[in-house]
Amino acid sequence: MQIAPRKVINAWCMYDWANSAYNLVITSTIFPAYYEAITKNRLPDNEVEFLGRKFVNTALYNYALGAAFIVVAFMSPILTSISDYRGNKRNFMRFFCTMGSIFCCLLYFFAPQPLAGGGTTLSQRSLDVGIFCMVFACIGFWASLVFYNSFLPDLVPHRLRDRISARGYTWGYIGSVILQVLCFIIVFFPDLFGFHSTYAKDFMPPRVSFVLVGLWWFGFAQISFRYLPISTVKERHERKNVFTNGFLELKKVWSQLKHMPVLKLFLVSFFWYSAGIQTVFLAATQFGAKELHLPTDKLIITIMIIQLVAIPGAIIISRASERFGNIQTLMACVLVWIGACIGAYYTYTDIQFYFLGAIVGLVMGGIQSLSRSTYSNLMPDTKDTASFFSFYDVTEKIALVMGMFTFAYIEERTIRFGGMRNSVLALMVFFMLGFVWLGLTMRKANRLTQQA
Repeated sequence: MQIAPRKVINAWCMYDWANSAYNLVITSTIFPAYYEAITKNRLPDNEVEFLGRKFVNTALYNYALGAAFIVVAFMSPILTSISDYRGNKRNFMRFFCTMGSIFCCLLYFFAPQPLAGGGTTLSQRSLDVGIFCMVFACIGFWASLVFYNSFLPDLVPHRLRDRISARGYTWGYIGSVILQVLCFIIVFFPDLFGFHSTYAKDFMPPRVSFVLVGLWWFGFAQISFRYLPISTVKERHERKNVFTNGFLELKKVWSQLKHMPVLKLFLVSFFWYSAGIQTVFLAATQFGAKELHLPTDKLIITIMIIQLVAIPGAIIISRASERFGNIQTLMACVLVWIGACIGAYYTYTDIQFYFLGAIVGLVMGGIQSLSRSTYSNLMPDTKDTASFFSFYDVTEKIALVMGMFTFAYIEERTIRFGGMRNSVLALMVFFMLGFVWLGLTMRKANRLTQQA
């Protein structure tokens, strides 16, 4: 196939630059720490009330994210079908980017109210606003990635997908770190920005950071939307019912997988280890705040370490895959994740947490990038790339739901004797299953190569 122009490929990578700020500030650092700080100690065992039920505060956070991923998993086939029919993945990507960035900005209104005698209180209304805005921002982020990922096989041939996929993740890490540094300055030097009262110093900087993330995401994404292509009229598919066709397309992809054993085995392995990776990333800040009692500055330092180390990590893993093969490299990465889960269970100090963050950072971006490009390379040659990537994204989201719900459920059930430490250790099982299935994938691929 013909390689897309350089400016188009760079525009595709630029969306990673734009949206990764959400993944770092909202998903991983400032928002989780802010959420933990303003919701703790409201009821026994740090419980909060939501929709008439009491939850451990961090468990509610994970359940809410899990619910968002259920919505994305259900919507993905429908959205893909509509985008195929309209022939315009770019516009749907733009819609969800806009939705997500708006709800990021609306997180500004998730705040406690000052009391006349000192202190603060978080109203039920403010908690509800925060949870719902978090959920809709999450839906916007992940739904836009359904369309973003499906552009990759349209832009470059097989031989370049590992490298371009890694470039996208690298740009994302660089962009997110730049904004994170700006937010870091606002949070830890509030006087420079006119926040002088105790209330303003404690609560205004994080809220300003949420607005900055929304503006950054929306603003830089316009570069991507300007250059990413729209399908020609001839390439658009005729659909009788676009709302059911997406699920029929998933069924069609599943039927094709029966005749593609290597891809099928890879998807099973991806399901298991993806459940662990995404859950660790989403819950890392909560673990540091609740189990290690680390202040916000040390939590942000840890996530910054992960992001900075992830930049060379993605490149190193990309190069390793060229030398040793994709599956072998993925297996090595999963072994590192298994070790990280064991290490987290026995982590008690900030230095240990920093070291663990560096290890996770080395394999975080690389394994995600390599998984995406490996799937792309194992796909059959087809113009209907959105349907195959919809299947990939649905697999990832269902895995994420299982991971988040498992993490939250185990924490709630063992809150008095282990809590999150038990949850982290349970994630190790997901990685072990992923490793086993990657081994089966490599074995099947080798057999088919020998037969050929």
